[in-house]
Amino acid sequence: MNPIRQFAITMIMERPARKLDLAGHASQLQQSGEVLSKRLGSMMDSDRNRQVLSHIIGIERWSQSRLRVPLGSEFVNDEYDRYRPKRDTSWSDLKTQFHTTRAASVDLVGALQAADVDPATIIKHNNYGPLTIRGWLHYINMHANLESKRLK
Repeated sequence: MNPIRQFAITMIMERPARKLDLAGHASQLQQSGEVLSKRLGSMMDSDRNRQVLSHIIGIERWSQSRLRVPLGSEFVNDEYDRYRPKRDTSWSDLKTQFHTTRAASVDLVGALQAADVDPATIIKHNNYGPLTIRGWLHYINMHANLESKRLK
C-alpha cells in the first residue's frame, strides 16, 4: 500500500480508535446509534433516504462479518452488497433493521470482550487494508455518522 495512503488511514482510523478500549467503542456505537435512530424517526420516506440507510446497514453488517473472524468465523473476501437490504425494503423496515444491526454491533463488541480478543488484532478491509478491531469499530461509527448527513 502507498505509504501516504497508509499514513492517512492511520491518522483517520487507527489513531482515534486507540483512544478507546472495547467497552468505550461499544458505548460510542450505542450512543451514536440512539442519536441516529431518533433522527430517522422524524425523517420522511424517500428513495434517497432508503438508499442511504440501506448502504449504512449493509456496510455495518459487512463489517460485523469481518469482526466475527477473531471469534472463529471464516474470513470471506467479499463486498458489502450481499449484506445490504433489498431495494424494495420499506422505510419502516429499514429503520428497524438499522436499530437491530447497531444492537448486533454492540453485542459483537461484548462477544469480543468476553473472548478476550486482543483489540489490536488485524483484519483486512477491502479498501483500507489492515485495520485493527478498534479501527473497524471506529470505521463502523464514522461511516454511519458521515453517511447519515446525506439523509434529508
